[in-house]
Amino acid sequence: MSFLNVLSLVGLKNVFFQQTTVSKRKSNREAKYTSPVDWSTVSRQPLLGDENGRSNHQLHASDAEGSIYDGSTLDLEAHDGRLEKGAQKRAFKIDARIISDATIGLSDGLTVPFALTAGLSALGSAHVVIYGGLAELIAGAISMGLGGYLGAKSELASYQATKEETERLIETDIQGVLTDVVEVFAPYNLPKHTLDDLTNHLAESPRLVDFVMQFQHCEEEPAASRALISATTIALGYFLGGLLPLLPYFCVEQVYTGLYISIGIMVFTLFVFGYVKTAVVMGWGGSKNIKEACFGGIQMVVVGSAAAAAAMGLVRLFNEGGSVPGV
Repeated sequence: MSFLNVLSLVGLKNVFFQQTTVSKRKSNREAKYTSPVDWSTVSRQPLLGDENGRSNHQLHASDAEGSIYDGSTLDLEAHDGRLEKGAQKRAFKIDARIISDATIGLSDGLTVPFALTAGLSALGSAHVVIYGGLAELIAGAISMGLGGYLGAKSELASYQATKEETERLIETDIQGVLTDVVEVFAPYNLPKHTLDDLTNHLAESPRLVDFVMQFQHCEEEPAASRALISATTIALGYFLGGLLPLLPYFCVEQVYTGLYISIGIMVFTLFVFGYVKTAVVMGWGGSKNIKEACFGGIQMVVVGSAAAAAAMGLVRLFNEGGSVPGV
């Protein structure tokens, strides 16, 4: 009897405790899956994927790849845009020869006509200063431009003569030309097999003449329009530079008033020209470069003032002495 009682008690215990456990698990599962859903955070994409059979995970992966591709494409486009802007900036760079010709014309134009007009002002006639200054400006601009034209033509003729001589040497003594090529690379201590490969390649190349002209003779073929551009640049620089000291005489009646105004204008212009000319070479920043640029400006003022003082003194001397016939 006792055994049956024990079994019955155990059975009742199992029944009650099992129901309690199941009910707890069921309640937990219901609480887990029956909580309210926030539909604002649920994606509106279809559950079964697109018409090609791709799942949502594949769609998200393709979108991520597309965004990465778009970002890299934008980076490449931005890089290409920067390269194009850099190429445009380099394309607008002024030729160094044009700067050199403009410097020659301006330096002479700011000095010689200023000295002439200052000297002619000693005669006391504004008309003499104006007519003499204009005549000197026109003649000087033509002379300077012609000098630049002939100089550029001579440079082209020298290049052609050197090129013809090089072509003749290649036809008659190519081994000697290749020996000269090896001597060009001697300071760089290149291996012998590298030099042999280089000379063998150049011996069969039609560009051997250009290589010798550029690296041995250090000459580049001048442009066909070089002579005309050089002449125009020098002539305009001389005329515009020499016109500045002459302008005050058109605006005043007293010649000495025009002289004083002309001196003030030219001192400022000569200083600016010397400063800019030096700063272009030395640099614009730094205390050392600024000091050098200021020294260049002062140097131009001293040279121009000395030339003007010498011209004015000689004219006064001849005018007072009366030793020149017809004056």
